[in-house]
Amino acid sequence: MIIWINGTFGSGKTTAAYELHRRVENSFVYDPERFGYVFMRNVPKDLAKDDFQDYPLWREANYTLLKQLSDEFKGVIIVPMTLTNELYFLEIIGRLRENNVLVKHFTLTASKSTIQKRLRKRLEGKNSWAIQQMDKRLSSLSNGLFKEHIQTDAMSIVEVVETIAKNSGIALKPDNRSIFRKMADRLGVKAKEISIFK
Repeated sequence: MIIWINGTFGSGKTTAAYELHRRVENSFVYDPERFGYVFMRNVPKDLAKDDFQDYPLWREANYTLLKQLSDEFKGVIIVPMTLTNELYFLEIIGRLRENNVLVKHFTLTASKSTIQKRLRKRLEGKNSWAIQQMDKRLSSLSNGLFKEHIQTDAMSIVEVVETIAKNSGIALKPDNRSIFRKMADRLGVKAKEISIFK
């Protein structure tokens, strides 16, 4: 099974993905952004695109590797990735489903003010890519293609993870970490989301 966690930047995708990973036996977090940064850093400036998702090879590479992993890995693959272009969604998720891969897709949603607050915690300024893309991404993700939507404004990360697990039909291991360990783990995930660490 692939669990794709969608949502605009700052919606909590990566935090949810790693918390889910910690509680799902035999699971793996797959990050499509890694291919994106490879493309961005290895293309001449006059050929570069503003968004790495616009490279057909990025979409093909992620489809191909996810298909291979789903064939060979007998566990749950968790994918935290913003995907708001309908065509790109169909090229990756739609194509996986057409080829008999079970993909559970969830979009984490929240109000604009909540998203802005979360992005500030990630040190995203008002001129950052994430802030500039927010309105457009929120609008796109409201489309029915991107269901199932989970409204997260009033939810804890534990509640988000439990909702995803329940709606995916998977069992969660007990979370026996101390409060301090949970805080440290979540800070580590947040650090990954700060651009200087990418």
